[in-house]
Order: sequence, then C-alpha cells, then structure tokens
Amino acid sequence: MRIGTLKESYVADAALFDSRTQKVWLAVAAALLLLFPFMASDYWLYLACLVSINVASATGLNILTGYTGLVSLGQAAFMGLGAYTVAVLETRLGTPFLLNLLAGGIVAMLGGIVVGIPSLRVKGLYLAIATIAASFIAHFIFANWKFTGGTAGLSVPPARLFGLPLDTSFRLYWVIVPVTVLMLLGAANLFRTRVGRAFIAIRDRDISAEVLGIPLLRYKLLSFGLSSFYAGVAGGLWAYFFRVVTPESFPLLMSIFFLAAIIVGGMGSILGGILGAVFMTMVPELLKLVVDLLPGGNELTVFLSPVRTVIFGLLIIGFLVFEPHGLAEVWRRIRRFFHLWPFRN
Repeated sequence: MRIGTLKESYVADAALFDSRTQKVWLAVAAALLLLFPFMASDYWLYLACLVSINVASATGLNILTGYTGLVSLGQAAFMGLGAYTVAVLETRLGTPFLLNLLAGGIVAMLGGIVVGIPSLRVKGLYLAIATIAASFIAHFIFANWKFTGGTAGLSVPPARLFGLPLDTSFRLYWVIVPVTVLMLLGAANLFRTRVGRAFIAIRDRDISAEVLGIPLLRYKLLSFGLSSFYAGVAGGLWAYFFRVVTPESFPLLMSIFFLAAIIVGGMGSILGGILGAVFMTMVPELLKLVVDLLPGGNELTVFLSPVRTVIFGLLIIGFLVFEPHGLAEVWRRIRRFFHLWPFRN
C-alpha cells in the first residue's frame, strides 16, 4: 500500500506523475487508446471522437468554473466561434488543418476575454446571465452575417493532414484524441504554476486574493481566455467531425450540458471534467441501447424514449444529492478502499 511519496528535490516535487504506479497506469491508458480504433466498430469510433471533443470543452469550462469559480453558460457560443472560424478558413482560404484549429481557439479566446470583462463587477448568477447574453449575441451573428452562411450555415470539407483526407471516424480519431490528450496535459500542468494557483485563490476568496497582490481582472480575463480557447479548439474539431456548422449546432442547451458535465464529474478536478463528459455523452447512448434491446418493437421504443430521458435526469439529480463532489470523488473513494481493504479488521 502506498502511504507516502519521498521527494528529494524540487524537480521531483514538481513532477506531474510522481510515482511508478501512476506511470504504469498512464502507459496502460495510452496502450488502450492506441489499440481501441483497431478493435472498435464505426459506431464506437464515432462515440470516442464525440467524447474526446466533449472532454476538451468540459476541461476548458472546468478551468473557468471549477478552478476560478466563475460561472459561465456561454461555452457553446465559444465553441461556435471556433467552429465558424475553422469553417470559414477551410472553405474560403484553404489554410492548413492545424493552423485552422489554432485560429479557432484564438478567436474564441478573444471572444471570451470580451465576455469576461464584466466579471470584475459581477459574479455568480449575474455573471451567468451576462454569458447567456453573449450566447444570444453569438447566435445572432451566426444566423445573420453573410460570411457565416446565415441560417443555412457552412459545409466543411474534410480536413487534410500530410495530404491524407480525414474523412472517416477512424482517421479523425488519430487527430481528435491526441489533441484532447495534449489539452488535458496542458490543463494539468497549468495548476502547478503561479497562474493556476492564482485561479484557485480567486475561487476560494477573491477579496483575500486581491489583498495578497493578485490582480483580479487580469487573472479573471486570463481564465476566461483559456477556457474559451479550449472551447474554440473543441468547436473546430466538432466542425471537422460533423462537416457542417449551423447556428442551431451550438444552442444554450449545449452550454448547460457542459456545466452539468463538470458538476457530475467534479468541479476543480481534471479527472472530474473527463468523467463528467464521458458520463453525459455515454449514458444516454447506453440507455438507448438498452431500450433497443428490449422486446416489443418500435411501439415500446417510442413509449420508453421519454422514460429514458427521465432516468438520465434522475441520475444527474442523484449525483447532486448523494455525491456533490462528483464522480472524481467516487473514484478517489474506490482507490482508498482498495488500498486499505487487505488491512481492514
């Protein structure tokens, strides 16, 4: 049983993975990610890509809400900014795939910084209302400006990497998953830096953080910018994955989806963003599979469809009531149990 970690240098203390066990599990996870596309069907590859996109966006929202304590209901709007940027660059300029993703993240980041300006004066529900207003403004732009294609939207040609068209879920998997992994590593490293610790100090008590010399507006805008950058890159991946971008692609309900994901997974935890996005994406699909396997034909499927939605809602409420710290805390309890169970009386 691991009861502690001896660290003999600052380098060891700052290491992201500080034990052999963590490195072994990391290697196992990497091996599974490498083998998965060769064993999975197109349906499961589709879900894996969708989960990865949602993980990237949820991680960005977790930086803002979970670590900095700023509530946002505009994550879908920032994803839309990234998606439309990618669509415009791809269809009208034909710029490289990776450059388009970077540009989508930067445009979304700039939009997030503008939306974050009121965060110095308002917070909580008032800030949430401000981000909702930004969502409506973004939707108006998407639906009425000519370069966005109006209500018809834009069709996105397949991304190309080294001359190879990424036109299947199998090929997109090798881009979407690595980009998401890099974003997760970046977020994990962020909170081992001065900037990340400033975010946490603002979340815990912003007035005390300001007394300690942390410039609130600068770090709040930086948090909004980083969160929106993650959303913009996720939106760009979404555009290449679905190959069409319309104003209805990023409704307010999607922002609520990501907020629910980090609440269910566990706010203020990188693992929480991952588990929450997986839960919110996969549970409806699994419930659908269960309903489809039941005997009774289409009539029973139509009857049980609203029941499936109710069950999904009850599961979310159950987490809020019985485990407010989310799935990440459930995982920590399981780890502690299996570390200790051989020595229980």
